[in-house]
Amino acid sequence: MPVSDRLDRYPTRLTEPAPHLERTDPTVWGEVTSPELAGFDANGYAIIPDLLSQEEVAAFGAEIGHLAADPVLYGDERVVVEPVAGQVRSVFQVHKLSKPIAELVAESRIVGLAEQILGSEVYLHQTRVNYMPGFGGSGFTWHSDFETWHAEDGMPAPRAVSLSIALTDNFPFNGSLMLMPGSHRTFVPCLGETPEGHYRESLREQRIGVPTNDDITFLAARFGITQFTGKAGSALLFDSNLMHGSSNNITPFPRSNIFLVFNSVENALTEPFAAPVRRPTHIAAREVTPVREVAPLADQAR
Repeated sequence: MPVSDRLDRYPTRLTEPAPHLERTDPTVWGEVTSPELAGFDANGYAIIPDLLSQEEVAAFGAEIGHLAADPVLYGDERVVVEPVAGQVRSVFQVHKLSKPIAELVAESRIVGLAEQILGSEVYLHQTRVNYMPGFGGSGFTWHSDFETWHAEDGMPAPRAVSLSIALTDNFPFNGSLMLMPGSHRTFVPCLGETPEGHYRESLREQRIGVPTNDDITFLAARFGITQFTGKAGSALLFDSNLMHGSSNNITPFPRSNIFLVFNSVENALTEPFAAPVRRPTHIAAREVTPVREVAPLADQAR
């Protein structure tokens, strides 16, 4: 089917404002058996305390420290630096750079969470490590991940979830993630044409594909705002369309996490719905390999 003939149920990157769209897709596609996920359907997220032990937190903390300091990765497009501080902000495709992370991804306690929500086998749409250093860590403005993945990657439906595993304590004051509970049921069309290579700017500071201040004011009044806080080792699983953002970290307390995006194998990417070209595969994977097939992932990692 020609791209121009596709049905786009979530139009965005428009020239004129458009009404918010109430979601018609399910928010839970499978059967939830984990008690921690009981509120996911209503809220669009779930917090899993102690997903990692403190010994694992220490080991993975050292692992991501090695990645950030690895001179082999200097200049690699998978590494994003802070726009002001110049420190490493994110390292993408970490499941292919780190064997311990590749093995963690395929454990039932990790991938099983995504499979329950998405109701199918899942594959990795994106993986990264996020670093938010003290005194210089920049936040992200309010956004829906699905808006970007739909517009720029061609993800057909919001049948994807993200798992953020905290490797440092998340306080209310060190740039922890802010969430709007229930906002995953409302899609907000955004304004602005997507320029080619937009990802190079948006991964540092996103200006296109973000809601207006009026949108955020309306959503905040309707859904309220909460935060993901907790000790290192806790995790946040959230819907791809959940409105979220974070503020700058002006405290001495750094924040870092392993960030895994699982997409249903039945929701594979097509051509972008609102961008001139595809984003690179280290940001939006095109290979639909179920995560349970762990050997190919671990063997590619160092």
